[in-house]
Order: sequence, then C-alpha cells, then structure tokens
Amino acid sequence: MHHIELLLALLALMFTSTSEICISRHNISAIEGELFYLKYCSSASEHNNETATIKWYKNNESHGCIELNSSSSPRITLRDSVLEFWPVELEDSGSYIFQMGNDTHKWKLNVIGRSKHNCYSEKLIISKTVEVQKSLPVACKHDYYQPLVNRTALYKNCVKIKEGKTPGLKKNAEFADQGYYTCVFFIPHNGRLFNATKTINVTIVGDRSKIIPVLLGPKLNRVKVELGKDVELNCSALANERDLIYWNLWDENGKEPNVHEEKVTKIRTPEGKLYVSRMLGIKNINEKNLKFSYNCTVVSEGGTDTINFVLLKKEDMDDIPGHIFTRGMIVAVSVLVVVVCLVIMGVIYRVDLVLFYRHFMRKDETLTDGKTYDAFVSYLKDCGPENGEEHTFAVEILPRVLEKHFGYKLCIYERDVVPGGAVVDEIHSLIEKSRRLIIVLSQSYMSNEVRVLKWNADKPLSYNSRFWKNLLYLMPAKMVKPCGAESEVLPVLSQS
Repeated sequence: MHHIELLLALLALMFTSTSEICISRHNISAIEGELFYLKYCSSASEHNNETATIKWYKNNESHGCIELNSSSSPRITLRDSVLEFWPVELEDSGSYIFQMGNDTHKWKLNVIGRSKHNCYSEKLIISKTVEVQKSLPVACKHDYYQPLVNRTALYKNCVKIKEGKTPGLKKNAEFADQGYYTCVFFIPHNGRLFNATKTINVTIVGDRSKIIPVLLGPKLNRVKVELGKDVELNCSALANERDLIYWNLWDENGKEPNVHEEKVTKIRTPEGKLYVSRMLGIKNINEKNLKFSYNCTVVSEGGTDTINFVLLKKEDMDDIPGHIFTRGMIVAVSVLVVVVCLVIMGVIYRVDLVLFYRHFMRKDETLTDGKTYDAFVSYLKDCGPENGEEHTFAVEILPRVLEKHFGYKLCIYERDVVPGGAVVDEIHSLIEKSRRLIIVLSQSYMSNEVRVLKWNADKPLSYNSRFWKNLLYLMPAKMVKPCGAESEVLPVLSQS
C-alpha cells in the first residue's frame, strides 16, 4: 500500500503545472543539506520533438565541463528535464547546462552554508508587507515537492507554532504578527527523511488608508496687498475624508477684522490621495487687516497642523532691510574679489597650469598627426663664427634640453640634413614634417616690433626656469620618456 501511495505521488508530481516549478532565472541559490532541483521547460515546438536527446552537464573550475548521468553521484537524480539533488551540498556549486537537441539553458548554482544559529538563511527570504487588520496568509505548500511531503512544520522566528500535512496561517494581521515564518517540509526518499525550507519575512504596517494630515506650503506666508483692494488666501492640505480644515478669524479682542467669505474644494488623485483647499476671501483691505494674523488649521485623529498668513503693503515689502542689503553687498564683493583673483592667477600661471594639465591628463598630441619631428630648428646667422651665441644655443643647448631631458625629437638643418640637395625644397619638406617651427634670433636680428623667447647667455637656467617652461608651453603636448636623466644646471655661454 505504501508503494502505491508513493507511485501516485510521483505521478501527481509529474503532472504539476510547469508554470510553477520551472526555473528560468540564470543565477540561483540553495541551502546546504536541503532538497533542491533544476527544471527546464521547453517551448511547444521543442516539446513535440520527442526524438531529441537530453543531456545535463556540470562546469566548475576544478574539473571543467563533465556530463552528468545516474552514476555521477548517489545524491543526483536525472529525470528528463529535471535534475534533483538528494540533498544539495557545498561541492555542488557551479554551472549546470541542460541540452536538448540544439536548445540549451544554463544555470549558475550557489550553495549557501547552513547557519548554526538560525533555522533559515537570510539570503533566501521572501518579503511580504501586510497592513494591520488586513488578511495575513502564510501558506506552507511547496511548488515542486508537495506531492511527496508527509508532514510540514511552521516556525515563527525559529519557534514551532504549527505542524501537519499543510499547516498555514490565515488571520487579520496585528503588529505582533511581524516576524520570520519558516515552513519546513519533510520528504521521505530511499528510506531516508529529507527536508526543504521556505522563509517569509512578514512586515506589518499601519493602515495606509489613513494619513497624518499636513498643510501645504511654508509655516509663515507673507502676502502683498493694497489697501482698499480684495485678496484671496489659499489654505491647502493633504488630508483624510473626515479631517477638519478651518480658518481662525478671531483676534485678541474676539472680533473679526472685516467681512470675509470661505470656499472649500476637494480633489482626489488617481492614487487615492485627498487634497482639500479652503479659500478665504477678504474684501476692502484696511489697516486692521495688516495687524491681524490669519491662521489655518487642519485637525484629525492623527494630529493637527497650522500655518500662518500675514498681510503686508506692497511698499513695505519692496523696501529691503538694511542688514539684508549689507550682507548681500558683502557676499557680492567677496565673490567678485575671488573671481578677479582667480583670473589674475590664471593669467600669471597659465603656462604652469597648461603644463600641469598635460602631465596630469597624460595628453599626447603626436600620436595620430603623421608628423616626423616635434620641431624644426632654424637660426639666422650672419658672417660671424660658427660657434656664435645663436649657433651654440640651436645646435647644442636646445637638443640637450628638449631631446635628452624632455624627450622631444628635433630637426636641426645643420645637424640632420645631408648637404647637396635642393636647399629650399628640403627645408620646406622638413618644416611640413614638423609640428612646430623654432627660429633662433640673435640680438642683431631682433627689432622693436618682434616678440620672441629670449635666451640669456649670462645666466645659468635650470629645467624648471621660466624660459624652458615658456618654450614647453609652445611645444606640442607629448608623453615621451626622456633619453637621459640629467638634472644639472645649464652652463653659462661665453659671449663672442
């Protein structure tokens, strides 16, 4: 008789609605030591393909991809599109692949270690929020193993409260019902008793149909008015249907300042929120109205809220108080001073800022422009000796600094061009291949209208000097390691 009941349970399990037990998500977790399964649901066209071969694979870092079969592990059972674990253990973590013909599906299984202090794992919890006095159903029914379950225990915060075939909880929620509800399903298999769990975190909240009323707008409202004119004051609140909203129109002497009229409008939004507005109309405003405080109040079971309206003549509001004007002027002047200082600093240190930006952003303008040289160096010489000031600077000092220290590639005609070609065409070609053109002028070629970088031959200059910074500022940005690591101060050139 026991075997017949078990066979009927298995048949019922096979015909359970697939929409409830199929696992389509790719990342899935299970608890160590519990029953677990993977099930793939094929489409209608795939379901009709009865000749397709079904295969299961496991892929992990230690063993690679291996095909699973009935002898892979005594804990694993293969039934067509279902892979069952009796039970699942930590070593079962990994990727599982289902293959049927040309169709495949992959899951990544993460087996979580069982907690020694809780009857549930906080990583596998279903959350449910219920309003107080509303129905609180907690059903202990397993989507896949239910036909095989012989008994179930229901725990609240790991304390057993019910046990039976399908124990559950169905009542009107109270705040004391909040907690973790765990269903433990006991399932016999091959002479052993296995279990699976399902935990629901129930949160009880107050009645959402009732809210604490609140008046909209600031607590103190100043309204511009003109004597002899009319004005309307609007008091709006987010409130409940039975809440009371009213104007307090009595001064310290118990008298109203003048004639008024009130209008009430209610608007309910599609979300169910109720907005109530109570308008106060004041006609023929006089001096008494300016001394009167108009209070609007909303009252409900949850509490009260009040806002205040004060009427001021327009000319009174147009005058800016002296302390406000003084503070504003101080702030404005301070901001202006800061801006001017920033502009001045930017002008003075623009070269340093640009060089810092190039270094910080690691900017290189030479990667895609197709040029061969970073700069073509030309110096104008007269009939003087070859070791003149301009010759020494152009042929010796420039290459030492720009090439060896900063990593640029220069083209110096006297150094890099073999004599014998067409001079004009050769120079033009080299200039076209260069990103910058450096012309070295001696004092004899300088005129009052010319503004160029000036080399001082009487004074030694380090690599951080203003001259080299200005020259680097005019050079293209380039991230090239220097050919040498020299850090010496450049020698003083003897004047010819």
